[in-house]
Amino acid sequence: MILVGLTGGVATGKTTVAKMFKQCGAAIIDADQLAHDAVKPDKPAWRQIVKAFGKAVLNPDQTLNRRELGALVFGNRAKLRQLERIIHPRVAREQQRLVRRIAKRNPHTVVIYEVPLLFEAGVDKRVDTTIVVTADRDTQIARLKKRNGFSRAEAIRRIRSQMPLAKKIQRANHVLNGTFPRPSLRKQVGQLFKNLRLLA
Repeated sequence: MILVGLTGGVATGKTTVAKMFKQCGAAIIDADQLAHDAVKPDKPAWRQIVKAFGKAVLNPDQTLNRRELGALVFGNRAKLRQLERIIHPRVAREQQRLVRRIAKRNPHTVVIYEVPLLFEAGVDKRVDTTIVVTADRDTQIARLKKRNGFSRAEAIRRIRSQMPLAKKIQRANHVLNGTFPRPSLRKQVGQLFKNLRLLA
């Protein structure tokens, strides 16, 4: 089995690439989904977040208001670290449990672990190889405005809160351009999947 860390900047096309890998036959683990599950109402992480950030970060149904929480922590490094210390260890444990389960079922699987903060959180040390999905800043801003309803200033702030893409590219084993037309991106993903499967 081979465990592949898939990352990129915000709105560079990570999820699109992950879906293409899934169509090729890879198993996908989504760190964002694991984080969502970890902070469901009344779970330990949810209780810690409410204690640390107050009830203002909750929706009326007691779920986390991610936008409210995001506004609190993005641009405030200390608060962001505090939130990460609550969520990251739980996500890491669940990811390892899922990998063991997948490996048991099929020892030769290519497992794609989609992680926005692959390098920032040190997850790259726990994977066999890394892929970074890139896009130019204008594309990122346009996608964030369309997808998240962000203003240009909000989009730029979100992009700046992450490690610069240039740094991620330097540390990546493989780079895919998330602005390529779908057919040509799909072709590149297919080729990379074949190579990864040989290693698995």
